[in-house]
Amino acid sequence: MKITSLALSLLLLATIALQAQTPAPAVKPAAPAVVMPPQPPDVPAEKYGKDGKINPGFIASHEKFVSIAKEGKAQLVFLGDSITAGWAGAGKDVWAKSFSGYTPANFGIGGDRTQHVLWRILNGELEVIKPKAFVLMIGTNNVGGDSAEGIAKGVTVIVETIRAKQPQAKILLLAVFPRGDKPTGKLGAANEKLKQINAIISKLNDDKNIFFLDIGSKFPQPDGALTKEIMPDFLHLSPAGYQIWADAIGPKLAELMK
Repeated sequence: MKITSLALSLLLLATIALQAQTPAPAVKPAAPAVVMPPQPPDVPAEKYGKDGKINPGFIASHEKFVSIAKEGKAQLVFLGDSITAGWAGAGKDVWAKSFSGYTPANFGIGGDRTQHVLWRILNGELEVIKPKAFVLMIGTNNVGGDSAEGIAKGVTVIVETIRAKQPQAKILLLAVFPRGDKPTGKLGAANEKLKQINAIISKLNDDKNIFFLDIGSKFPQPDGALTKEIMPDFLHLSPAGYQIWADAIGPKLAELMK
């Protein structure tokens, strides 16, 4: 028994000594954090991904829109972010029914901010094409990082750029749609900032070339909250939401497209 205990003790000591001599695996240094370049809302900029590289989806969509513009056929152009892009998704049936007679084009890209739309229209999306009207709504994606004044300035520069490049076209400038806080849909701080933005950009209306229209009240807000039936995530629209949008702008659009 003594010999066995002694042998076990020696074996344990040898194991501990071997472990102490075995170098620990090298720790791979953490990748440096990607520092994103600053993007003021009124300065044209490409969209970057979390890896610090230009977002390939953004570029692919932009190049598609440039090709559509170069065809020179579209007479009505919608410009915006994912809410506009959704005309090709949840709103596709309403789009076909409401706008197909205008030879429309949808230049919406999910996640776009004012600076991204500005970059797009300065880099090919307004070339060759000569539409009668533009429908512009942009700014909700800027709310988290920019001031209301800064976002409104970004929208203003976009409008000025469209006017400079497309003087024949009328601009239907929409107030940024209301958005609700999750999970209740209540209209919180973000929506208050949107109200400030809309109050500023409403002054761009001249009833000649630029027509501001606020249709936010058309979206049901019982008890001060947006409904999932119209905005499932309290931001993006359902098919019923797109029908509300189409109905709300229909009369003014018909007037501008004459």
